[in-house]
Amino acid sequence: MNAAQDGVLSFDQLLACGFTASKIKNMVQSKRWQRIHRGIFATFSGPLGRRAAIWAAILGAGHNAVASHYTAAELCGLNNSGRHTIHVTIPNNQRGRSLAGVTVHRFDRIMATAHPTRVPPQTRIEETILDLTDLTTSPDQVVGLLSAACGQRLTTPDLLHQAALVRPRLKWRELIDGALSDVADGTHSPLERYYYRDVERAHGLPNGSRQAAVDTDGGRIYQDVHYAGFRTVVELDGRAVHPVAERSRHLGRDNAAALRGDVVLHFGWSDVTYDPCETAVRVARALRNGGWRGSMIKCSKLCKI
Repeated sequence: MNAAQDGVLSFDQLLACGFTASKIKNMVQSKRWQRIHRGIFATFSGPLGRRAAIWAAILGAGHNAVASHYTAAELCGLNNSGRHTIHVTIPNNQRGRSLAGVTVHRFDRIMATAHPTRVPPQTRIEETILDLTDLTTSPDQVVGLLSAACGQRLTTPDLLHQAALVRPRLKWRELIDGALSDVADGTHSPLERYYYRDVERAHGLPNGSRQAAVDTDGGRIYQDVHYAGFRTVVELDGRAVHPVAERSRHLGRDNAAALRGDVVLHFGWSDVTYDPCETAVRVARALRNGGWRGSMIKCSKLCKI
């Protein structure tokens, strides 16, 4: 149990292991152990690691407590920021405790939303994502969460949709339903979603392949949108400046497309969100050069095409 919980045990667990109250007190006073929260102890004297701190928060919060929100996202690899505040959720009818550095949430379906096997105890990835959407303040953050979770293959749009259905209250329900539909169609970022909705679909352009895998001498690469039959690739750059390693990867991706005879178009946030009509015209021009014979459509009465 000690190793499984990263060296953190509750008072009751220590008693069950054969320790007496006086022995526990002596271990803390001699600084061989540390008291983290009331009744929660680290059975070592060194620095408290992140997982040990999470265990201490879960044990300190009480029976059936689980890591949730940002902390559950951190544990499953979605959020690696190592936020200082630890988030746990307890049953709605359970009396909570005030713990330093811990935010305690309540949920009436905590037993159904807890992951059955992962340790430390934590919410399922689908519940974690939906919990986080309730804390977001913008649509882009919502889409980013859904896209990141599915893009990293931590879950699927269908599983997220099923989890959303059983929640009576969901802050961004309509947006989540629409975003999950787009993610299922292959979009992996907010910018890709806007491109798919406002540039490609809104103007009658053909459907491109999302995150198409291409094998090159340097390994496998992924292209944001590939119009394979029309020798056109669209790359969507969400940041104005890329780190050196990222820039090198993008150059390799572009070079691979050029060697195949594809035209590569790059668009950023301003192109897609502020001038989607002009962006659509540029893509259509490249597609026609590649053999597309379709017709564009106006997205609105004010459309510039």
